[in-house]
Amino acid sequence: MEEVAVLGSGIMGAGIAQTMAAAGIRVLLVDVSEQFLTKAMKDISGSLNRMVKKKSLSEEDARQIVGRIQTVSTAGNDYSKLSQADLILEVVPEKIEIKEKVLVAAAACAKSSAIIASNTSSISITKCASLVPAERAAKFAGLHFFNPVPLMKLVEVIRGLQTSDETVEALTALCKKIGKVPVPCIDSPGFVCNRILVPMINEAIFAVFEGVATPADIDSVMKLGANHPMGPLSLADMIGLDTILSVMEVLHREFGDDKYRPCPLLRKMVDAKQLGRKTGKGFFNYSKM
Repeated sequence: MEEVAVLGSGIMGAGIAQTMAAAGIRVLLVDVSEQFLTKAMKDISGSLNRMVKKKSLSEEDARQIVGRIQTVSTAGNDYSKLSQADLILEVVPEKIEIKEKVLVAAAACAKSSAIIASNTSSISITKCASLVPAERAAKFAGLHFFNPVPLMKLVEVIRGLQTSDETVEALTALCKKIGKVPVPCIDSPGFVCNRILVPMINEAIFAVFEGVATPADIDSVMKLGANHPMGPLSLADMIGLDTILSVMEVLHREFGDDKYRPCPLLRKMVDAKQLGRKTGKGFFNYSKM
């Protein structure tokens, strides 16, 4: 693949764009606002500059990576610049109505050979594939990256009911090209990682809610007792509590099992916009960082 369009320039979208560009791939970073795109490029430059300071990347390589990323605003709902992309990867918020709007518009402009994929962390890939024209469904799959994208090796390659073998093979090859470890899985709520990880985080939130221990002590227990590199509540703050809630809601709805019931404290914190690192406060305070 020579050109990839990344739809959504948030933390995940910017990280994916940086990773693709670092592997020599041309990237179209797409969002509805020039303001969002400017921030994303600033974040990418900051990430690369930190690598330069650590001597893990040269200044010239950093410039070339930035040079491979072209920003595209779709403020007027114009997706025509995506027409030559070999892969269109949707990385918008975990709301099916937002994904539908973006996927329908992108599919209408994509070339016939293009693969369309979603970075959703929990929504059905089969359902997402049904949003694009039927003749494109075989070239639709899930490509689930993990945050922070430049550092995390795992990518879940998710096969929907309609996804062809050729599509899975092409995405698997792409993951290897950009230095990731692709793990195939079928379309099931939460896929593999989030089906196991997010309920554990939700249980840690229940422990706070019930006064079992403080957030700091819960994280210490899991780091020292389970050898986790990061405590579940610090990890929740890094992922974003709104994302944790969205995943739990999908698991609860799709499986119909109350073991996936989101903790009431999680809902309250999301309502209060205490989402973690991105808002400066979650289970821990990041306002001075």
